[in-house]
Amino acid sequence: MSFRARVALAAAAAVAVAVVGISIGAYVLVRDSLRDEVDRSLSQRSVRTELAPFGRRFGTIRPPAFGGAAGYLQLVGADGATLRPPGDDVPLPVDDADLAVARGESGARYADVEVDGIHLRVLTRPVPGGALQLARPLEEVDASLSRLRAALLVAGGAGIALAALLGLVVSRTAVAPLGRLADEAEAIGATGDLTRRVGIAGTDEIGRLGHRFDEMLAALESSELARRQLVADASHELRTPIATVRTNVDLLARHPDLSPPERDAALETARAQLEELSALVTDLVEVARDGSEPAAPPEAFRLDEVVGDAVGRVERAYPAIRFSVEHEPTVVDGVADRVHRAVSNLLDNAAKWSPEGGVVEVRVRGAEVVVRDHGPGIDPDDLPHVFERFYRAPTARSTPGSGLGLAIVQRVAAEHGGAVTAENAADGGARFALRLGPADHPVGSV
Repeated sequence: MSFRARVALAAAAAVAVAVVGISIGAYVLVRDSLRDEVDRSLSQRSVRTELAPFGRRFGTIRPPAFGGAAGYLQLVGADGATLRPPGDDVPLPVDDADLAVARGESGARYADVEVDGIHLRVLTRPVPGGALQLARPLEEVDASLSRLRAALLVAGGAGIALAALLGLVVSRTAVAPLGRLADEAEAIGATGDLTRRVGIAGTDEIGRLGHRFDEMLAALESSELARRQLVADASHELRTPIATVRTNVDLLARHPDLSPPERDAALETARAQLEELSALVTDLVEVARDGSEPAAPPEAFRLDEVVGDAVGRVERAYPAIRFSVEHEPTVVDGVADRVHRAVSNLLDNAAKWSPEGGVVEVRVRGAEVVVRDHGPGIDPDDLPHVFERFYRAPTARSTPGSGLGLAIVQRVAAEHGGAVTAENAADGGARFALRLGPADHPVGSV
């Protein structure tokens, strides 16, 4: 059963329950009102009845106003004997409850009885020497109630049918956006076209659902484009070191008689390319992770100590570069290994662009790490793109690297609630500032 049909069926069922409840309530209310009217009439007639001493002669009933029904009379003695007016030969049934009224053991009572196929309403009330029974037929009341039942049945059935019809119309209008959403989802699943959008407007639940669905499609489209770009860029970046390694391996295989210097040069080139390839693969894994793996829980750590360790590692890789470190004890919350990686990338980038014998200045203050080199600086045209993945300035394409290091720095900064900026120093060189979240712990707590 479709969702639209279920909505219509639910609306019809709700109306049906309401109609049945209202019909039953109306029927009971009308029935009680009609029967109460009969009971009041019997009570009034019983009060007007004039009775002679029981057993000598029967009393009479004053004629009712405007020819109303006088009722059917019967006297009941304490011993169960009955007496009726002359000409009334059909006795009213007398049960134990009526005898109790005749003996004075209980008060007046009303009861429904059937005599000769006629439905009667009987009032039995105590009188001197016994009980008086006054009966009136309920045929008019029963006929009215029968007509009422038929009218309620017809009206209720028509109301339920109309509710079902209106439910179909309303559900068609209300569910139409959901149908469009389902159609778009099926089309996207069949074609893989993530550029499609539902375009459902509105602030209600369906409108919000359509808006979120479009946002999800936009995120998926962006992710897919990023994945394709990553694959294309990675294949491009991997092609050069792999080709170089293959060339040198083929050279060694085809020319086993190479001189030792030539062999050593080929091996050194292959080793350098393998190291570059290893670094590139590491960066690719880092970039491809893109937050899909759960990050380690943040912990308080000494930022100045992490920076000092990163400086020591990079110094060993660049012995011709001097690193000047200025720091103050700083505690931050985060993942120390991730911050170490980001700082190492900044230091490595600064060392690559520093002239031999140059100085890389490192400053740690608060939750900020500033790395400044004295190289050629960043071309203004390249400055907006330095943190993009695989972006390499024209002047950098002859230097080792994959173009992922600074992109990783930017991601680590974002993961720690901070940011990274790049600018050219006024007196030459480039300055990078990595800002992390604020320090929340005293230095002595770590």
